[in-house]
Amino acid sequence: MGVPLRQQWAVGSYLIKQKLNGAKKYPLVLMLEPLFKCNLECAGCGKIDYPDDILDKRLSFEECMQAVDECGAPMVSIPGGEPLIHKEMPKIVEGLIARKKFVYLCTNALLLKKRIDDYKPSPYLTFSIHLDGLKARHDASVCQEGVFDRAVEAIKLALDKGFRVNINCTLFQGETPAEVAEFLDYVTELGVEGITIAPGFSYEHAPKQDVFIQGNDVKELFRGIFKLGKNRGWKLNHSSLYLDFLAGNQGYNCTPWGNPTRNVFGWQKPCYLLADEGYAATFNELLETTPWEKYGSAANPKCASCMAHCGYEATAVEDMLKHPLKGLWTSIRGVKTEGAMVASPAAESVSVSTLSGIPVHVEHTK
Repeated sequence: MGVPLRQQWAVGSYLIKQKLNGAKKYPLVLMLEPLFKCNLECAGCGKIDYPDDILDKRLSFEECMQAVDECGAPMVSIPGGEPLIHKEMPKIVEGLIARKKFVYLCTNALLLKKRIDDYKPSPYLTFSIHLDGLKARHDASVCQEGVFDRAVEAIKLALDKGFRVNINCTLFQGETPAEVAEFLDYVTELGVEGITIAPGFSYEHAPKQDVFIQGNDVKELFRGIFKLGKNRGWKLNHSSLYLDFLAGNQGYNCTPWGNPTRNVFGWQKPCYLLADEGYAATFNELLETTPWEKYGSAANPKCASCMAHCGYEATAVEDMLKHPLKGLWTSIRGVKTEGAMVASPAAESVSVSTLSGIPVHVEHTK
């Protein structure tokens, strides 16, 4: 099952409305992060090192609804922490669905079997389940044995109950194309709606810094994956040009305001991935006071290795809308897996362009 027509129509209508209104910067996906607390301690996570008083904080139902109304994005991704820990999460999801927002509830699935009856299947709700590979790889990534088996059990249960299910996969150091291809075959056979996949962002506060893939190693890894993936039917939930970007064939700057983040501190500047750049009290303040020109892979060392879909998918789709034949040809031909790679954008060429296109689903990467 692909992304429902209802969601495609809502996203397209929203996009057209923004363009007709002459909006210069606007979001399509709100990253609503109601807590940092988690029941895992993953090696590549940038959230769990906060002190207990911060980990115990929660956004209330009212604060979540205010953020959604203030932002106006048609899609809401709920990362964490682990959102299923939040006692008001069923009420929050109900509130979002009542507003006809498309919700991607991100979870490691450890609590999903216990909590699944708190939710009802809806075309507006997708469980986005975190899996970083097959059993050995995923359990090593989350630093706990048995998590993979419990997550797969929860995936099957959610599918049996009629829920939309997406897999959110983050790749780290030591991956091989063959291992990733085997994993993608496996989750495709499970019958999930789609798979998002991206290299892990090197969070400054992550417990381990040697787990992140850097530079051309990322592009070589994805070239190897896509070379093996031809005609294997993977449901990768990305635009063809974003996948081409991962393989080093497109030179993009990010569109950071495409996925604004509201968490327990406020509206996070400039994006979900950078946590020490300050916060705004309102969404409009975020748009108006963030020095957007200071961020992006060509402008900021903190962004240098980032290729996350929460920043670059929007840019890829904008490029596709501006150059539809290029996007169509890439989709038909498939991702290029050989030949020279394009150079990254030079610092002097940085320009933060208007968001004029974005995919029907962008979510976080842990």
